[in-house]
Amino acid sequence: RNRIRGIYNDERGQIIFIDTPGLVLGRDSLDKLLKKASFGTVEEADCIVHLVDSSEPTGLEERNIVERLSKVKAPVIVGLNKIDLKGKHVSAYIELWEHIKGKPIQEIKNLILLPLSGERKTNVEKLIDLLFDCLKEGPALYPKDIVCDIPKKIVIADIIREKFLNIVRQEVPHSLTVVVESIEPRRGKVLYIRAVVLVERDSQKEIVIGKAGHVLKEVGTLARQELEELLERKIFLETHVKAQKDWRDDVSLLQELGYDQ
Repeated sequence: RNRIRGIYNDERGQIIFIDTPGLVLGRDSLDKLLKKASFGTVEEADCIVHLVDSSEPTGLEERNIVERLSKVKAPVIVGLNKIDLKGKHVSAYIELWEHIKGKPIQEIKNLILLPLSGERKTNVEKLIDLLFDCLKEGPALYPKDIVCDIPKKIVIADIIREKFLNIVRQEVPHSLTVVVESIEPRRGKVLYIRAVVLVERDSQKEIVIGKAGHVLKEVGTLARQELEELLERKIFLETHVKAQKDWRDDVSLLQELGYDQ
């Protein structure tokens, strides 16, 4: 949900990847901020990499994105990901671009189709080569030892949220967020983390807690294990679930969560 910068360096220079939130079509304040973040990044970029799942068919969301990308001046690389799964819908993505641009794919300027596989690393180096060809020369903006610019609280919140969604995705996919209230070092190199899980209704709160608290306990265990591996120290994780009606329209809360960045 947050706009994240990842930094890549090699002997040729530095590439800053701005990973935008997924584009959603809702109308509440959160959806509007996510849409603004995604499209704002498109206007800033020297090159756009649009990753699609070539194993899945196109739909309304993809059409809206292509219509927007078809109007930008920067080069667009369409990364046809999951090509290792035979990419059975590659032709549908080609036809969508041809339909919107009104010409064969070979005649569309500043558009590159690149088969990819994150699983098998297919064409990952080719993507880096293409990006260096597209980018303008300029000074490095980040030190070489920096790989991302995500605040620690957001990283922790995303890990906790991911664990919840892996268990209760069908019931509360968009109504759940996590706010990390405090991170405090304690004796014995223990890091104490207090987090609040927000949902919109009491019925969702019951789902997120689970019968006899089993969902909350399982998430706590899984999140703590990943956080200990990531932060390389013992973690004491305290989580509470709170129903806060219409939190997705609470602009001040959304700003606190970093959605206006």
